[in-house]
Amino acid sequence: MPESESTPAESAPTVVLVHGAFADASSFARVIPELLDRGLKVLAPAVPNRSLLGDSAYIASVIGSIGGPVVLVGHSYGGAVITVAGVEENVKALVYLSGYVLAEGESLGELQGGFPDSLLAGALVYTPFPVAGSDQPGTDVSVDPAKFHEIFAADVEEELTRVLAVSQRPLAAAAFGEKAPAAAWKTKPAWASVASADHTINPDVERFGYRRAGITPIEIDSSHLVMLSHPKEVADLIQQAVDAVS
Repeated sequence: MPESESTPAESAPTVVLVHGAFADASSFARVIPELLDRGLKVLAPAVPNRSLLGDSAYIASVIGSIGGPVVLVGHSYGGAVITVAGVEENVKALVYLSGYVLAEGESLGELQGGFPDSLLAGALVYTPFPVAGSDQPGTDVSVDPAKFHEIFAADVEEELTRVLAVSQRPLAAAAFGEKAPAAAWKTKPAWASVASADHTINPDVERFGYRRAGITPIEIDSSHLVMLSHPKEVADLIQQAVDAVS
């Protein structure tokens, strides 16, 4: 067929799911079957969680390897990552889940610092780790496992959160101070959800970022891990973005 033509399967976007801090791609374990059962193409890469710039560059490389159109979904810190990585040409839409929406030139610390702390602030654990080529260690940030259920996933069954609590993917503290070099929401359509019972990110931080970006979010009475506690609602939101750009 002519190069300008493609089959529906070829032109359908791939949904790329970007996890946040203190989690890994398994946090999408209940959303992925919902999306696959709808016939959607899905990819859930592992985010290094080492730096905003490095993580965004890595996700941009994943997006570039896909070749076709992408709907980019970010949860929590993953929202900051997709804000930067989403400027890739084949990204057609953004979806934020309980996410940080940074402005160009803004850091996570600056955005979050404008609002009262959530319960997370008193539950963080700081652990040094070696940095290659440096005499100074880095600092990993994670959530106290004893407080993980209450703060991160209060509406997810405890038998699952006890596993999540001890299998966290920490976020390097350096990521909080790095400024976003770009804001993809300026040029890409975006959808979003607020976790109204969130104890990890103050829901007003989510609402502020969405409002500033011109996004009208849906509100879900959920803990921070909305993808595990409300997978169908999250899949429906992602489907809206897919349908809009297909």
